[in-house]
Amino acid sequence: MAVEIERKFLVTGEAWRDAPAVYFCQGYLNRAKARTVRIRIAGERGCLTIKGENTGATRAEFEYEIPLGDARELLNLCDGPLIEKYRRKLQHGGDLWEVDEFLGENAGLVVAEIELQSESQTFVKPNWVGDEVTHDARYYNSNLVSNPYKKWNSI
Repeated sequence: MAVEIERKFLVTGEAWRDAPAVYFCQGYLNRAKARTVRIRIAGERGCLTIKGENTGATRAEFEYEIPLGDARELLNLCDGPLIEKYRRKLQHGGDLWEVDEFLGENAGLVVAEIELQSESQTFVKPNWVGDEVTHDARYYNSNLVSNPYKKWNSI
């Protein structure tokens, strides 16, 4: 089984902005707690991803490249508004960090993620990484569809 072990953090500094950015557009065919089914276009690449429910920072993940035209058509079938963001990849302390700068209704939210080999793996946080939000469901991309970041302070 394919497994994803991911930790997520808020971004506080600006040093990550120098890395090249790739535009992402994604939507969800299913956003149930037990599973999400995501369609994503990353640059010129289409992708179908199925993720299971989180257990700690771990969950099942299956990802398949699909034709770009199919991805565009499937985005039209997605539940709710699409998530748009720029992703930057940076190396730090021998690890790959992905920084997502959200757009649209989620503008102002910037999150850094690191994928690990085990939940107990140690790593060095960059100085532009702040509080951990791994276990805060508000920061799941699938939840940002129905509860966008711009609405958090207006409630």
